[in-house]
Amino acid sequence: MKFAVLQFFSWPGKRVPLETVYQRAFERVDVMERTGYDAVWLAEHHFSTYSVCPSIHMMGTHIAARTERLRIGTAVSLAPFYHPLRLAEEIALLDVLSGGRVNWGVGRGFDPTEFRTFGVDFSESYPRFRECVEIVQQAWKNERLTFQGEFHQYEDIEVLPKPLQRPHPPVYLAATSTGAVEWCAQHGYTILMDPHAQHRDIAIKRAFYQSELEKAGYSMEGRVIPMARNIAVADTDAEALEIAKRGAQFMFGSYLPKGVGAADPRAEKRIDVSAIGTQGDPETIDEYANNTVIWGSPEKVYDDLQEMAETLPLEYLMCAPLSQSSFETFTEKVLPKFL
Repeated sequence: MKFAVLQFFSWPGKRVPLETVYQRAFERVDVMERTGYDAVWLAEHHFSTYSVCPSIHMMGTHIAARTERLRIGTAVSLAPFYHPLRLAEEIALLDVLSGGRVNWGVGRGFDPTEFRTFGVDFSESYPRFRECVEIVQQAWKNERLTFQGEFHQYEDIEVLPKPLQRPHPPVYLAATSTGAVEWCAQHGYTILMDPHAQHRDIAIKRAFYQSELEKAGYSMEGRVIPMARNIAVADTDAEALEIAKRGAQFMFGSYLPKGVGAADPRAEKRIDVSAIGTQGDPETIDEYANNTVIWGSPEKVYDDLQEMAETLPLEYLMCAPLSQSSFETFTEKVLPKFL
């Protein structure tokens, strides 16, 4: 099993200077660099204290400069908000500056505030996202780019620099809804799985993805699916559960007040219902913590991960620690058992 960190830059209550939030994240990255983590995946968000990192590509250059081994993932570049050629240039430049350590994770986003503020029609989010992904890859693979699409048209453009990794960095598409999972599988893309779906839904969507991928003539061989999971680890199960509940409360208060979508592989469209409630009430918080967060003592978390390796199956865990102590305890007492 591979391990990475899905790094948020949360600023709850603005209780400390924002520079402190960044510095703590950089110190965490330093620990990751010298331990057994594969990558840090940087979360892009806008207009929310849930995570104050509007430019993960700029953040990635800073991390590249202070590390030598750790891979740098984007989780995710919110494609509808970018000019696709600018996005191709930025990711390629980061790949060059990092010595070829980029994992490009890309998604369409779902926050209505972001779409409204950036002036992007949400109804166009899927076609814009998919066209952007195609343009970026063509810009990387071809010496010069000619493209005629619904939203973008280019004629004989040389896009520079090219990525150091050839033909391009590994590409991962964020896929939460049934339709998104199905489309990615049919086109042979590797998916990223989100931190807010319940464990059972992750297993269902993972099986559905593999089925559709193989139907389309692609293979799972050599393909690893990163799964983002919130984690809360402490000396005792009770302490860890309290961390999980506090983390859930913050997320509902700052980012998830409208709930999250649960995908049913039997449906053709996304089911826009919350599997965990919508108001952040105690029952909702308890359900989120118990069914979405990996929590417990180091021994319990180790056992849970072993079980998930079999049942999901979990091969690549993107940890989203719900506290600094959770990160430290996981790194010191759980991670070494898998190395």
